[in-house]
Amino acid sequence: MAVNGTELHYVEGGEGNPIILLPGWPQTWWAYHKVMPILATKFKVIAIDIRGMGSSHKPMEGYDKKNMALDVYMLVDKLGYNSVAIAGHDIGAHVAYSFAAQFKEVTSNLIMLDTPHPDPSMYSLPMLPIPGLDYTYPWWVAFNQVKNLPEQLLEGKMDIVTEWIFSQMLQDKDCVSEFDKKVYASAYNTADAIRASNAWYQAFGQDINDSKSYTKLTMPVCAVGGTGYDMLQGALQGQAEDLQLFRLDGCGHFILEEQPDIVAGIIMEFLQRQLT
Repeated sequence: MAVNGTELHYVEGGEGNPIILLPGWPQTWWAYHKVMPILATKFKVIAIDIRGMGSSHKPMEGYDKKNMALDVYMLVDKLGYNSVAIAGHDIGAHVAYSFAAQFKEVTSNLIMLDTPHPDPSMYSLPMLPIPGLDYTYPWWVAFNQVKNLPEQLLEGKMDIVTEWIFSQMLQDKDCVSEFDKKVYASAYNTADAIRASNAWYQAFGQDINDSKSYTKLTMPVCAVGGTGYDMLQGALQGQAEDLQLFRLDGCGHFILEEQPDIVAGIIMEFLQRQLT
């Protein structure tokens, strides 16, 4: 669907109150394929390839999360909804948060999955891995800032990156199948796809500045985290008036794949509680 100077691809199903699902890097709407059938038993689910992702268009600009949230808002409006719940994982969580912060009047609920919105603390990320600390050093946050070079190095080779990311950031290595990996690698394998997805990262400075203008969230907020739980807790406790936090034990970053039934159950209970 054409919105805000680009075109967004989305997949929908189910009936009921709408929930928008936004994925992150290095994935597509397919990241929600395990939870969508569960959520669709009670809700209208709409999983979107955000600007620059998958089957959506990849324009040369507009990748700050404030503008990407506007993309989603205009899509919601065109679909005829005046109130939606919105959930996001990874980069999608950045967009979901910005959506809720800008469009409070149409956001019934916000669900943040393992990732907070960029804030000034990002400038303190270490440039080198910290010896003795058991964590996955996020080298790609810096690498994806580089313009032109990544697409020259990685075009046609994104399977190497996705394989490494999933091997490092999952505790259950089998929950992302070889088919899933091929779906994601093929979505990012072109120079345009690499350029566009890296633009999400290159906009972090603007996203951080924009975050300073957002007022406290007034709608109910649910945050579900695996390895990202502590970051979510630290970021959202001062940003949301009505916050519910859930920690998933034995789970890495890709919580939609590792614990889909639990994540879907938390989301459904959270949304249904607000309806009663």
